Amino acid sequence: MNRFLFGFFSLVIFISCSGSKGVVGNTPSVPNLPITPSVSASNSTYWQQHVDYKMEIDMDVNSYQYKGKQTLVYTNNSPDVLNRVYYHLYFNAFQPGSEMDVRSRTIADPDARVGDRISHLKPDEIGYIKVRSLKQNGAVLNHETVGTVLEVDLEKPIQPGEKVTFDMIFDAQVPVQIRRSGRNNKEGVALSMAQWYPKLAEYDFEGWHADPYIGREFHGVWGNFDVKLTIDKNYVVGGTGYLQNPNEIGHGYETGTINRSNSNKLTWHFVAPNVHDFTWAADPDYIHDTMQVPNGPLLHFLYKKTMTQEQRRNWKRIQPKSVEFMQYFSETVGKYPYKQYSIIQGGDGGMEYGMCTLLLGEGTYEGILKGVIAHEMAHTWFQFLLASNESKHPWMDEGFATYIEYHGINLIFNEKKANPLNKAYNNYIYLANSGREQPQTTHSDRYVFNRAYSLASYYKGAVFLSQLGYVIGQENLKKTIKKYFKDWAFKHPTPNDIIRSAEKVSGLELDWYLIDFAQTTNTIDYGVKSIEGSTITLERIGLMPMPIDLNVTYLDGSTEDFYIPLQMMRGEKPNSATIIKDWAWAYPTYTFKTSKAVKSVQIDPSGLMADVDNRNNKM
Repeated sequence: MNRFLFGFFSLVIFISCSGSKGVVGNTPSVPNLPITPSVSASNSTYWQQHVDYKMEIDMDVNSYQYKGKQTLVYTNNSPDVLNRVYYHLYFNAFQPGSEMDVRSRTIADPDARVGDRISHLKPDEIGYIKVRSLKQNGAVLNHETVGTVLEVDLEKPIQPGEKVTFDMIFDAQVPVQIRRSGRNNKEGVALSMAQWYPKLAEYDFEGWHADPYIGREFHGVWGNFDVKLTIDKNYVVGGTGYLQNPNEIGHGYETGTINRSNSNKLTWHFVAPNVHDFTWAADPDYIHDTMQVPNGPLLHFLYKKTMTQEQRRNWKRIQPKSVEFMQYFSETVGKYPYKQYSIIQGGDGGMEYGMCTLLLGEGTYEGILKGVIAHEMAHTWFQFLLASNESKHPWMDEGFATYIEYHGINLIFNEKKANPLNKAYNNYIYLANSGREQPQTTHSDRYVFNRAYSLASYYKGAVFLSQLGYVIGQENLKKTIKKYFKDWAFKHPTPNDIIRSAEKVSGLELDWYLIDFAQTTNTIDYGVKSIEGSTITLERIGLMPMPIDLNVTYLDGSTEDFYIPLQMMRGEKPNSATIIKDWAWAYPTYTFKTSKAVKSVQIDPSGLMADVDNRNNKM
């Protein structure tokens, strides 16, 4: 999401996902991807659910209403018997009196893009998804729509290991765009279709995650999508998945001679293997450009021809940079596994989705396209491939994406910043000193202030990774990020999993770091208390412990670096400094002697430790 705009086998089994091999007629290949496993190579008790969606959608671009048929095969990989299931009906949030509406009108600092706009929507402007019928293996089910959640009583419980088929017929209306999804937004994009279909809620080791749609963030079940979208023939569509009938469609997707029907509508057939969401956008005035990433995916760019010449030129300028971002993120985290990625003018902020992103199109090159595209592409890794629960742990996707975004921009645009995360550190320190910080265990919808959510998720989350490099060493951090991807791509990692990856790479004990920085609002504050000849005394003022990097300048002008290990880490990061005795956390002060008389002392010369008051870091 764009911050600028507010069990039994121990091996992962790989099989080919559904789809043709090679190109047959005008049907492109679907690359082989690992299936969602019921167990993990790194944790033999891990399991996750699986879904296979087939949907047929008929869209009326004049009324903005559509009819849908959905067949969903659900595999219960859990050890539990399931007596109920839940679906998300996200479009129902865009109705007067919804939880999203009321929360926006009662929170202290509402998102200006939402404000009270939902409360003023007319019946033909609201969003809705109405489930007309639902069956389980042919048996009619009782269900009730409660806000943005469909509660379903099963005809028969779903046993562990069992597959069941749900057949649904639904009607829906696209709302006037308020946030992320909708029609006819301020940039004139006709249809931005995110969170648009009845989406089965995730069930995992914590139980059901049937959160109402109030403000932000999502969580989904890994699976395969087969979607047929029938829409006015003049509309250009972009989004998740591989188009299976490009020569029947054209619009820049064709691989040979275009052979369209004479109908006023075209049916676009998309297949998306191993994703946890499906998103699309459509407009009759989209320009459709493509650019190939060497040894990587084909990038699609869809943006409106009605923009100014300068704005269209910006979209051209960003395309080769997008190629570089795709290469950088693949090298830094792990190789992008799909064969396509779409960057689409959706007309509202920026938000990550499966194999694509929707974002604003009319901003400046520096202010919007450069930063937003970098951030949203970074989300392909955090949270799309490393699918943490955004609602519970928004800092794991927003913060980690911000971390690699800032480093990517620094390299690709040759900014040469010694610490590309300075902005993140400054914003986190502001939050920590504001009196409004809440622990990062706070649910994303339960922050008292929207700004506190943003600062904690984007900036403190980014500092979490950057500072982890300070704790374990930069090379170990690079290895940790790659190991985290290797172990948890196509799964649902939790905060403990990134820390366990770091522990396995570094050999250090790091549970304290996760506890203090992400589960409390404890702060880091160390100071130089005194210098007496060759004796230095440091003090810990904040509650959060840290190992200490120290630079000492002697009276003769020479310097020496010292490293003070944190005792509870049970080891030291790789470094060339003079390693002295451990500092146990409970001791508020630490005194040691140097070999010569001391002139000055500097704690953390790198600035990578998030000390909330660095005025006492030097004496």
